[in-house]
Amino acid sequence: MPVFKTPFNGYAVRFSPFYENRLLVATAQNFGILGNGRLHIIDLNPAGGISELCSFDTADGIYDCAWSESHDSVAVAAVADGSLKLWDAALPPSSNPIRSFHEHAREVHAVDWNPVRRDSFLSASWDDSLKLWTLDRPASIRTFREHSYCVYSAAWSPRHADVFASASGDCTARVWDVRDPGSSLVIPAHDHEILSCDWNKYDDCFLATASVDKTVRVWDVRASRAPVATLAGHGYAVRRIRFSPHRESLLLSCSYDMTVCVWDYRTEDALLARYDHHTEFAVGVDMSVLVEGLLASTGWDELVYVWQHGTDPRAIS
Repeated sequence: MPVFKTPFNGYAVRFSPFYENRLLVATAQNFGILGNGRLHIIDLNPAGGISELCSFDTADGIYDCAWSESHDSVAVAAVADGSLKLWDAALPPSSNPIRSFHEHAREVHAVDWNPVRRDSFLSASWDDSLKLWTLDRPASIRTFREHSYCVYSAAWSPRHADVFASASGDCTARVWDVRDPGSSLVIPAHDHEILSCDWNKYDDCFLATASVDKTVRVWDVRASRAPVATLAGHGYAVRRIRFSPHRESLLLSCSYDMTVCVWDYRTEDALLARYDHHTEFAVGVDMSVLVEGLLASTGWDELVYVWQHGTDPRAIS
């Protein structure tokens, strides 16, 4: 499967919800500590390999990205200067970015687009807050302040238009309804910082969290006193997780141990596969909604891998 080399360190990768061969890649210079950022839109070629459709530069690193669920050429980037920038690949460079929002007081670490309502997106920041945005408003609609430390992740429910989850360095995951300024559920999910969260795409009662404690935990939000499953196998902090859009109990994770893992949290031997193709921290993973078993990862080694589950990502076609 193909590999794409980025000029900066990879931070996030997302498959397009509209085109099965298109991906979005967020990168940051100097490991995101200081320097520029670049957002890449790349295409998988039918004959193999990857070509870049276009790219957008920022004065600061980009930590996360998300495709619009309503416009096939629009994407949002989470920028280290505290801003959110919206780009449209269908427009010339002089017309981009089409929007720039700057309300967060510190770095924006995560973004997620609402897959149900499709007109809004969330941002999560190191200023301990989350914000709700729409394309047609110049300012955020609502700010959510309950976390006592950096908010590293935000994830919309795949079924409920107003429900989302957040994960924070304060060791809690929270479930929210955008119509209420306060969270509806607080889960003290780990004893260490929580870096990522995601909802099960088939059962909206199940939420996964990933932590600095090297584990992934799955929770039933109806009875959250103890996890349904604890997945241990990474050697360092688990940086990002994704539930499969095709198989109910399948999870994808990546870690500072430089590996990408595939899990089935409902089986006794939960670890199905471990991929060790990255040579630096693996910090971004995704699963294609349109092609079952198609995976992507990126990391600080400046490489983006796209491969089919069960094959070797380094076996370049």
